[in-house]
Amino acid sequence: MAIVGYARVSTVGQKLDVQIEALEACDKIFMEKESGAKSERKELERLLEFVREGDIVKVTKLCRLARNTKHLLEVVDFLDEKKVSLQVLNLGIDTSSPTGRLMLTMIGAVAAFERELLLERQAEGIAIAKLKGKYRGRKPTARAKKEQVFELLAGGMSKSKVAAETGISLSSIYRLMD
Repeated sequence: MAIVGYARVSTVGQKLDVQIEALEACDKIFMEKESGAKSERKELERLLEFVREGDIVKVTKLCRLARNTKHLLEVVDFLDEKKVSLQVLNLGIDTSSPTGRLMLTMIGAVAAFERELLLERQAEGIAIAKLKGKYRGRKPTARAKKEQVFELLAGGMSKSKVAAETGISLSSIYRLMD
């Protein structure tokens, strides 16, 4: 039996330190810096492949594992099939018991509901700000660097290197060329 931890942050600027400290008693910890909105995450997939019957997967918070109820339940079902339990440390939930599984499902549904409400309020706020002329969206960074992009391309630099050099996406480079 192995105790396996999973730690994730969404952006490069965030740190995993607090999660790793909470998971230090684990035999192995899978860590990644990837958006939770993505259901396909390399380290999560490696963890799911790694665990065996009788293992325990620990996460510090539910939001580190999944952002929506459907994905959460898919992960838990996969772990159940492998006879692996999940423990969510900040909630004291353990899926090895029926009560723990029920609590996990309910809390996951509430978290997904809260996220939908947040996105709805954000969209409403943006719509109101647009009506008042106070919201203009983000600045067009690619168009502001158009001359620099064309100079670098004319100098023989590849599109992907120009994107890295200017800090704009490759798709923006292609849009500027149209």
